[in-house]
Amino acid sequence: MKQQNILIIGAGLCGSLLALRLAQRGYNVTVYESRPDLRTTDISAGRSINLALSDRGFKALRLAGVEDKARDICIPMIGRLMHDKEGNTFPSNYSGRKGEHINSISRGDLNGLLLTEADAYDNLTIHFNMECTRVDLDTNTAFFINHVTKKGFNVEADVIFGTDGAGSELRKSYYLERKFLFSYSQQFLTHGYKELEIPASKDGKHQISKDYLHIWPRGDYMLIALANLDGSFTVTLFLSHEEGEHNFKDLSSDEKINDFFLQQFPDALRLIPNIAEEFANNPTGALGTVKCSPWYYKGKTLLMGDAAHAVVPFYGQGMNASFEDVTVLDGFIETYENDWETIFKSYQKARKADADAIGELAEENYYEMRDHVANPLFKEKRKIEMTLEQQFPNDYFSKYSLVTFNENIGYHEAMTRGRAQDKAILNMLDDGTISPNDSPKDLLEKVKKETLAILQDDKVAGLH
Repeated sequence: MKQQNILIIGAGLCGSLLALRLAQRGYNVTVYESRPDLRTTDISAGRSINLALSDRGFKALRLAGVEDKARDICIPMIGRLMHDKEGNTFPSNYSGRKGEHINSISRGDLNGLLLTEADAYDNLTIHFNMECTRVDLDTNTAFFINHVTKKGFNVEADVIFGTDGAGSELRKSYYLERKFLFSYSQQFLTHGYKELEIPASKDGKHQISKDYLHIWPRGDYMLIALANLDGSFTVTLFLSHEEGEHNFKDLSSDEKINDFFLQQFPDALRLIPNIAEEFANNPTGALGTVKCSPWYYKGKTLLMGDAAHAVVPFYGQGMNASFEDVTVLDGFIETYENDWETIFKSYQKARKADADAIGELAEENYYEMRDHVANPLFKEKRKIEMTLEQQFPNDYFSKYSLVTFNENIGYHEAMTRGRAQDKAILNMLDDGTISPNDSPKDLLEKVKKETLAILQDDKVAGLH
């Protein structure tokens, strides 16, 4: 049965890790990717060239035996560093526990690492420049166009995985072929993003601290920056497409672009030498959340990663969630080997609520990053959370820590507990029941008691 032919559409991060893991399990795996091989062609073009890798992602990489190689190309970030309009900065660590941090990593470098690992397996073949156009669900046949020869061809397989991103052709075939009741939604934010760059200094060093994720929060919009290994930073502006006082549509000239950055992000502007040129040449990307159900058809096809549950990037969990998909699926393959219908059904039942939860959390975190991080009440909450994590590292985990540093807790549980804790702390701060100066033991007892009461009220109200 291990000689079954597995077809994977898409050799991005999720597809390449899935292919590697299935090959390690002994299946015959063939992957078709629409783009050229990113190891030999630069295809970044101003779109998400670095990402935040954290514990859930490392757990999946560990499963495939590539964790150490991935860590070698990471830059640890211990927290956020906020920049105000005057150029003042204030840090906010991600965790009060030692050693907990997220990692800036190049999308291309990590994807290339996984592809190179995959090349070592004789039972795994990856084809580039082959674009999927549709999937026939009855015959389990995928149809492709070869971008080099311009000719079409088709491939049959025992099992087909769609890891072909937010614009998935397999997902499109689910609703176009009308073989079953298929629910699908794609919600776009009114905001988009544009990537810029802070280059390395003349001696190849980082011009600002590489140890933080830099944020310039401005209420309705924000700028962020993540460090790269070559000393540069990838800078991303998140801004409304057309609404508000400042928006992408209005930034239509070099003068307007420079004036906007001079007013809002003067310290960043000093570090971006060709801002108007980069602004004109790099595309403005859309930000959306994809939800759909079911993810599978019989025991024949399965959607994974962004194809099933694309999220906005504000929790740094899109890649980690896609990698975690591989971990969860692998567990069911271990249990129900080759019974694909049971594997897929069990996988969706275990995973759907978590995928929906991280979609919600990612949207929530946008408002936190662009606005709440500068709020005095929020700063007091973070002080309390840091104290509790430092003093009681095994008893208290903030919502961020539950999501980011607890790979054995599902996203849905992390969201439910984390929201209740946030509400508890903010309510008690607001009414004066607690203060950051209280004894840590008293804080822990009060926060735990109030959190439990909120969780019980929410359960009665049917909120989770």
